[in-house]
Amino acid sequence: MQTLIDELLSEQSVLQTPVAKFSDYHDREPDLAPHYRQLIPLEKPRSGEQYAFEVALDRCTGCKACVSACHSLNGLDEDESWRDVGAMVGGDTAPGWQQTVTSTCHHCEDPGCLNGCPVGAYEKEKDTGIVRHLDDQCIGCSYCILKCPYDVPKYSKKRGIVRKCDMCHQRLMEGEAPACVQSCPTEAIRIVTVKTGEAAQAERVFMDGQGEHSALAESDITQPTTRYTGRHLPTTAHAADRDALVAQHSHWPLVLMLVLTQSGLGLLLATCLQPVSGVAFSLVGVILFMAGMVSAVFHLGQPLKAWRFFLGLRTSWLSREILAFSVLLPLPLLWIGIHFISDFASKDFLFSTVRVLMPPFALLAVFTSVMIYHDTKRSLWRVDRTSLRFFSTLVLTGLLVLNQPWIFGILMMAKLAWEYSFLRLRTQKDWSPDAHSARLMAGPLRFVCMLRGALALCAVAASFISPWPAIFLLLGAEALERMMFFRAVSAPKMPGNFGPQTA
Repeated sequence: MQTLIDELLSEQSVLQTPVAKFSDYHDREPDLAPHYRQLIPLEKPRSGEQYAFEVALDRCTGCKACVSACHSLNGLDEDESWRDVGAMVGGDTAPGWQQTVTSTCHHCEDPGCLNGCPVGAYEKEKDTGIVRHLDDQCIGCSYCILKCPYDVPKYSKKRGIVRKCDMCHQRLMEGEAPACVQSCPTEAIRIVTVKTGEAAQAERVFMDGQGEHSALAESDITQPTTRYTGRHLPTTAHAADRDALVAQHSHWPLVLMLVLTQSGLGLLLATCLQPVSGVAFSLVGVILFMAGMVSAVFHLGQPLKAWRFFLGLRTSWLSREILAFSVLLPLPLLWIGIHFISDFASKDFLFSTVRVLMPPFALLAVFTSVMIYHDTKRSLWRVDRTSLRFFSTLVLTGLLVLNQPWIFGILMMAKLAWEYSFLRLRTQKDWSPDAHSARLMAGPLRFVCMLRGALALCAVAASFISPWPAIFLLLGAEALERMMFFRAVSAPKMPGNFGPQTA
């Protein structure tokens, strides 16, 4: 007589998983080309249409066959992936529910990566709508990674450039299914033709039902074309890794570039206002400014190609920043050169000209730096917050040159109070990008946060004795503040797997 356990084991032996069924089907049908053509359009999109991924959520099992196939077909590096599989979780009562989500490039109607690229390394094909990355044009600045709200472009350390999914456009042109479509055992992924422009607004379905606390980016930022169908996500749905306190990349070359250029310009502008301050402050200002400019080069994977920055001037704030600093660059050099060159006929005229031109050009350059980060639509990098951080570095450094320790101390304490007041959001019940940043600052970044405050207070105390130690203490404090600016930001992306709760 069979027990219940025997019956269950016998039943299990004849059950087939989707992968097993997929394998058997391939064994029985050696030529599956006609079958896979059912999963892709057989005609090119007409006017007002483009290709797009369609994902049936109720079919996705999270097996990651699509990830493996994409990796193999495209010859990606070991730690590189163009397609990810994450999870959405939710439910008002325990244990709730979860939904696996496969995602890759959404080939958006208004691609943030394309708009942000300073060298035109992206193109959106007019006939198919596929957003392609041109590897030979990329300078590896990674700004497209910051601009994409779905974490699609991936940086390749081996090549020093960014790469991403191109919908296997070569295969599509030959009537073959992309790797992810062909490898999915449940046929959860397919290529469809969707409308674009105003006609697409009523039909667009992208993670339908997500709530404001889901940790997913708003679709109106780039207008993604991917369709997620089959299961309506309730408002309680949120990314499985939403609460994982993992700090972002430090971007040390950018930290040094921002702090050194802004501090150097603060010293130089102060000497413009008060020329009798002496040559020493001007010289240190030029050294800091030039060191910041050099630091920026180390953020590029392919710096020799950066001369083509003018290709992105129409849409990219990074291109505009490069132009602004390039125009500004001769002025600090002229300013310090005037102090060392002996008298000549037009010295006074040149001195006055540089003194008048440097402030507006310096402020414009810092403003372009502000807009680079504001344009990513990240909450911590809003224009008001970023402006306060960047311009205060410039002003605080200048006050030390002008020998105004009381004003310096008051403004420094006000800035610290503003920064630390942000920490109160860590106790907020509902998730938000600001609350997430506050929890990072109070958790994994707590030591850096405290050290930043300690150095700033030391700079205030030193300013009453001598400006020189105060300047270098301020540089250290602002560098730590700028590091938290990058590490504590809540970076929007597609849902990931259940992650660690601390960095």
